[in-house]
Amino acid sequence: MNRWPSTKARQVLAALLRIGWTIKRQSGTSHRILARPGWTNYVFAFHDRDEIGPRMLSRIAKRTGLTPDDL
Repeated sequence: MNRWPSTKARQVLAALLRIGWTIKRQSGTSHRILARPGWTNYVFAFHDRDEIGPRMLSRIAKRTGLTPDDL
């Protein structure tokens, strides 16, 4: 099992965009609705400078298909 490092939200969002997610719409400065064919929409609710810890990264991965290697 790969271990998740704490990562800035902007890096996580960039990784999600690289693996095929697109920003469907954005509400304010933090809430972005992401879409990807074959997946349910995902609300990415972090400011760019927020630090996302290993536990939250694991939850994001379950919903989006993100892997530690994608970061």
